[in-house]
Amino acid sequence: MELNQGLAVDTKEFPGQILQTPGGGIVVSTFDSIINWARSNSLWPLTFATSCCGIEMMSVAAAKYDFSRFGFEVARATPRQADVIIIAGTIVNKMGPVLKRLYDQMAEPKYVIAMGACAISGGPFFYNTYSVVKGADHIIPVDVYIPGCPPRPEALLHALIALQEKIKSGLTREQIREVSKALVLI
Repeated sequence: MELNQGLAVDTKEFPGQILQTPGGGIVVSTFDSIINWARSNSLWPLTFATSCCGIEMMSVAAAKYDFSRFGFEVARATPRQADVIIIAGTIVNKMGPVLKRLYDQMAEPKYVIAMGACAISGGPFFYNTYSVVKGADHIIPVDVYIPGCPPRPEALLHALIALQEKIKSGLTREQIREVSKALVLI
């Protein structure tokens, strides 16, 4: 504990800075941490569901799991209003350019979640098929991977919360991807 003009400040727990303002008040956070907090708690997902993982993704928005409690209130149908694209299911070669166009139309900063074995690696059923892309990361960069066939709704909630934590930490998109790759390899 340290005393700062009569105020007890625990510098070990608080990551920001305490700054005095001319009127005698104090600012208790950095602007970057406020922006990262706001950005992480107002993610608008764009759904890209092509297979059975889409059913699990829909259940996350339903009453039992209700991802709006965590700041993912508005699922968008247009890429221009979305922050994160959730790829749920198989990506065939004909859908690859469509996925790339949707990703390119999203505004920065944008994030990608690959949900299920088909979106991550081509899937267990279509792995040796010529028409299936062997993972979304062959088309667009992926931030968070959710393994499973299909993954449970809790796994998607966990991935969304993990993405929120990565955004709050202030990491760049490239650093988030490096951390995600390291987590998949463990």
